[in-house]
Amino acid sequence: MEYETILYDVREQIATITLNQPEMRNPLSGQSTKELVSALTRADGDDDVRAIILTGSGKAFSAGGNLNEFKQNMTTSVPVLHKKGRESTELFKLGATLKKPLIASVNGAALGGGTGLVAMSHIAIASTDAKFGLTELKLGLVPFVILPWVRRAVGDRKAMEMMLTAEIFSADEAKELNLVHRVVEREALQVETWNMAKAIASHSPLAVGLAFDAFYTTEQMDLLKSFDYLSTLRLVSFQSEDLKEGARAFLEKRQPDWKGE
Repeated sequence: MEYETILYDVREQIATITLNQPEMRNPLSGQSTKELVSALTRADGDDDVRAIILTGSGKAFSAGGNLNEFKQNMTTSVPVLHKKGRESTELFKLGATLKKPLIASVNGAALGGGTGLVAMSHIAIASTDAKFGLTELKLGLVPFVILPWVRRAVGDRKAMEMMLTAEIFSADEAKELNLVHRVVEREALQVETWNMAKAIASHSPLAVGLAFDAFYTTEQMDLLKSFDYLSTLRLVSFQSEDLKEGARAFLEKRQPDWKGE
């Protein structure tokens, strides 16, 4: 797919996906959603990519849905709306299946679906001037698709408050809510995000994949069964070539040469 609403770049084993409609505050339109799905899937399936950065161009990360498309929906038939809705949810379903770490670099306003993208990311770093909020109810809408990720990030009661009040809050408040992990000055955001991505990309790709498996598979598993599952999964790590290489590199005081095996 050729991209018209996003930029896609890979270097040093890091894929950077940039929402690139700054004049519109990087909306999550039907087209940009499809392009994000394509780019994220592409990066996730690329053996040369070990971490993914998601950010926005200009002053906004993403201001959420496209109001012009909302207006068009008022005269669209229910079957067509249903089809469009299923397509849009694919983006947020990806958060449950990605095998590569996704880092949100929140350079500005992240409202509605933008907040959802932040909540979906594995790690989120925000600039001090970033803003967040589930603002849908102000327009007579409900943040249906992003609600599971926001709830998981901030908890049930806070997610309910965010949804019902539709208030906009600061980056520091987002950190207190656990929506973002770090807050840095705007001029330091790019470097901070890149350093984080490089650190993660330096790990064994096999170990990172196993970490995702361990985390998500046991999330809703019975406690005692989770120990049994993790003990079995650990055998894969113990017999891996990457573990042997990691041990050798540590003893030889050098950087490991990971094979992902």
